[in-house]
Amino acid sequence: MRPDTRRHRSSNRAAWAAAGVLLAAAAASVPSARIDAAGEPERRADHLLVLSSTDLKGKTSPCGCHTPKGGFSRRAAFTDSLRREYSQVVIVDGGGWFPEGTDEYREVAGFMADELGRSGEAGVGIGARELQYGLGFLRAVVAHGATPAVCANLVDRAGKPVFPPYRIVQAGRLRVGVFGLIAQHADLGPSRDSLQALDPIATAHRVVGEMRARGATVVVLVASLGKVDGEELVTAIEGIDALVPSVNIPLMQLGRTVNQTVVTYGGEQGHYIGVTDLVIGTGDRVASGECQTYVLGPTVPENAEVQARVKAFEDAFNDHERAREQARTAEAADAAGEPVEYAHHYVGAEVCGRCHAKEYAQWRTTAHSRAWQTLVDQRKDATPECVVCHVAGYRKPGGFETGADAARLGNVQCENCHGMGTEHDSWPILHAKVPESTCRGCHTDVTSPVFAFDVFRPHILHEVPAVMPPLPPRPKAAGMLGSR
Repeated sequence: MRPDTRRHRSSNRAAWAAAGVLLAAAAASVPSARIDAAGEPERRADHLLVLSSTDLKGKTSPCGCHTPKGGFSRRAAFTDSLRREYSQVVIVDGGGWFPEGTDEYREVAGFMADELGRSGEAGVGIGARELQYGLGFLRAVVAHGATPAVCANLVDRAGKPVFPPYRIVQAGRLRVGVFGLIAQHADLGPSRDSLQALDPIATAHRVVGEMRARGATVVVLVASLGKVDGEELVTAIEGIDALVPSVNIPLMQLGRTVNQTVVTYGGEQGHYIGVTDLVIGTGDRVASGECQTYVLGPTVPENAEVQARVKAFEDAFNDHERAREQARTAEAADAAGEPVEYAHHYVGAEVCGRCHAKEYAQWRTTAHSRAWQTLVDQRKDATPECVVCHVAGYRKPGGFETGADAARLGNVQCENCHGMGTEHDSWPILHAKVPESTCRGCHTDVTSPVFAFDVFRPHILHEVPAVMPPLPPRPKAAGMLGSR
């Protein structure tokens, strides 16, 4: 049995605090240095750090309007800081890194593959999300990005693995084996007729033995199995030192040990990074371990090179989306002939202001009236997941369709809160009060984690209260605002 992991925690936290992470722990001494094969002093040579992310979902830069979190540039800076403290560090991703969306987001999938290839991953998991565009597309982007994809139980009809089952990488003096698994019941996408997922437990038993036979003294599993199936697997299989599961994994600050396997619960969208600290004992085997997960918030700096690369991609993607929107609009107009008339539709704030001049003037003083410009400034004005909360009636009857509608329907307007202008007569039935659920449609825990209805509501009321509750301060984020 491994020793109790609690005895190692104070020494870990001192190094993590040096990485810019705030921890309530006392500093501890650093073990005496050794010399590695390259002649450099080894730093904390009795530790191996496994840094991990899960379910990135195509998020490339800090997302969230009030407190932007995550992004490749913060992930890189955090990793770089820990590499300065530890000689033995590996980076992995549990899978689920493809974006959610239509075929238009294939560009994002390609960029994700490229960036994961550049960031020095030891292994990147494959899940159902990565197969949504077909195996041919996935193979192409993985090859282009030199992405170290691993999946031991995804095979073709001949039983041949479609990606390497595992990789064994050198981390300081340690040989670390990283292998991947996909759920046996996963949707294999357009290629489902030519692929199959073998039993994960039987596959894991075989692969762990093979990696150990090839000299791996540490074994890490990246598994698109979900929380329950992942834990059941490491309960059944010996010899897995760390598990990074994906697919709807909850966020838990502290990992847990299941059958001597340290399991990370890292949330999603790249907002967080898991730090699994494995203490190395006799024979370079893992003696004990623990894991903590940290938010990549505004206090974490950004790697300037990665940030510039992400910004260039996002700007180009936004421009492509804008061009596609214009082309779709033109095609729809040619096909329809006469403009479609809707019985009920959006009219725009200026129409409302003809009768409600006082309320319109007050609205012009609020941040809602400048919502569209914030997207233009960040070049997010054609990114659908951002646009929906910065305009009136996004893709609804008579509502905002493309940037050409911005003059009339850009910004968070009267109709976002009070309903379509042509349904004006129904407003008294709702007792002329905007429910909290209306605000929560956009002010979610991700975009506005500090949002409190009773605090924010007075700041947009047309009748300004005598005493205005102060808004929480906006963090000074190092990177871009916006969700992609």
